[in-house]
Amino acid sequence: MSKLIHTPSLGAVIDHHPTSATFTIEPLHPGYGMTLGNSLRRVLLSSIAGAAVTGFRVQGISHEFTTISGIKEDVVAIMLNLKSIRFRVFSDEPQELRLSKKGKGIVKAKDLQLNADVEVVNPDQIICRIDDPKASLEMEILVETGRGYRALDEQGFSKKVTDMIMLDALFTPVLRVRYKVENTRVGQMTDLDKLLLTVDTDGSITPRDAFEEASAILVNQYTALAGQTKVEAGSLFNGSEVDSTQTETDEPAELMTSIEDLNLSARTTNALVNNEIQTIKDLLSLSEAELRDLKGFGNKALDEVKEKMSELEL
Repeated sequence: MSKLIHTPSLGAVIDHHPTSATFTIEPLHPGYGMTLGNSLRRVLLSSIAGAAVTGFRVQGISHEFTTISGIKEDVVAIMLNLKSIRFRVFSDEPQELRLSKKGKGIVKAKDLQLNADVEVVNPDQIICRIDDPKASLEMEILVETGRGYRALDEQGFSKKVTDMIMLDALFTPVLRVRYKVENTRVGQMTDLDKLLLTVDTDGSITPRDAFEEASAILVNQYTALAGQTKVEAGSLFNGSEVDSTQTETDEPAELMTSIEDLNLSARTTNALVNNEIQTIKDLLSLSEAELRDLKGFGNKALDEVKEKMSELEL
């Protein structure tokens, strides 16, 4: 039996809903189901980039402990409703959005005046209710991007916008992550793990994109710690472990260069490694059509690989 720790692959991906999916990762080294499951869960819940309301301004209101004439909700209730609006933002710069509503009716997120860099994921989210036909609401909100949770006293932009009521912000677009570890077997190996990871998002990012981003974050963190140390990885083939004595000594050395040494982007490297493509030789053995069919490998990644192979004159 080989002493190498083989690399797993991403198997079936079951889409329960546009915002929910279950990923099957197998086969895993004994005990690694819990190790990967817990690591991915923590990163998914804390480190995926998202957007949230971090401040707002209402005409005639200077603090949150008050009411607005003609509005059913008080300012605290409006704050909670604003926190429930989910955004998709295509810029790293803070975005200021305006809202103007006159007359009796329900004010929703779809009433916000958006720009080209902002989309509202849940346009039917209620902000407040105007119960006086003669009343009006003039509001400006500040939307920022970030990761995880940011407390009110950590708001950097608030120093520039002193007349706004600032909010703490939960940026993460991942709502819930569950994982389960089951036993699986490959050939005569019966002690392997299978990880089932279910990811639920708020709709501003797909579960697959969140999963890939979390995996890339972990790869970057561990790569920085590993330094120059390389650990040979085993693989499973046709139900049995590959014999570690079968080395390919006749192959040119450059063909055995690890994919991780090519300085590709983290997402492209992660997609190749997840599909058990470990070396340049493995990469060159696939046609362009086969590369397109790899899980998590898009056109952008294909163009990046082709450019790298051209640089290496391969």
